[in-house]
Amino acid sequence: MPSGPTPAVRVVVGARVDYELHSYRHDPDATSFGEEAAAALGVDPTRVLKTLIVDVGARLACAVVPVAYQLDLRGLAGALGTKTAQLAEHSVAERSTGYVLGGISPVGQKRKLATVIDDSATKWSTVYVSAGRRGLELELAPDDLAALTNATFVHISRR
Repeated sequence: MPSGPTPAVRVVVGARVDYELHSYRHDPDATSFGEEAAAALGVDPTRVLKTLIVDVGARLACAVVPVAYQLDLRGLAGALGTKTAQLAEHSVAERSTGYVLGGISPVGQKRKLATVIDDSATKWSTVYVSAGRRGLELELAPDDLAALTNATFVHISRR
């Protein structure tokens, strides 16, 4: 595992928001990175958020939803004022964010993307998002996450 702070950690530290950094041993055979994080940290999977890069026509956007739910692509498209949305190819997501799949953080991405966080995150005092590396999670207040990513809260998930 690479050492040193990730871009996400550097952004959070620089912003002087309250946060906690949690690490766990990543299993290379895990099929769901978010569910793996929730189980390893003993956290409700509706409180651990996954970061999905989405193609909304001529541009990319970032959707942040609980790992226990699925992204509602139609709801996201509506929130972004587009007709359609689809998950971006893995290589496109990695190139755009500067992170590897399973470690994509909504914070500290290489390119700033329009970001929407599922409104269910607001029911928690803190939520968990990838810190930019598999096996590393940031815990912070949903409002701080939204401020750091210039995000809006909209209902964009479904069970």
